[in-house]
Amino acid sequence: MECLCLFWALEKSNYFLEGCAFELITDCTAVKSLLSMKTPNRHMLRWQLAIEQYRGNMTIAHKDGNIHKNADGLRIWELPNNIDNPTYVPEEASPQIPIKDISVTDLNTTFFEEVINSYTQDKNCSIL
Repeated sequence: MECLCLFWALEKSNYFLEGCAFELITDCTAVKSLLSMKTPNRHMLRWQLAIEQYRGNMTIAHKDGNIHKNADGLRIWELPNNIDNPTYVPEEASPQIPIKDISVTDLNTTFFEEVINSYTQDKNCSIL
């Protein structure tokens, strides 16, 4: 899962990371060994190829989970789910919007002929 997260994060922040040196600090050994796997499965191979462009600029450092206190803060922090503070209340959910009308339109062939003719006769469309 952490390898997928790395792949996603690098893909989303490519604009900021391209050409810059950066350090990835993780408590997951799979992320560190991702680039050095000899026979990865197809998902790992795809991630390896995507991450390869950062290889010269990215250094991966392993930090033990006991030392790396902020790594799992969001995952470990539980949302309260009791009677006083439920995580989901069905009554407060947005009501569904009823469908009033459904209409279907059938375009005849003369419409399509006009579109085709406009593409062939219009000088701006012929450039395209």
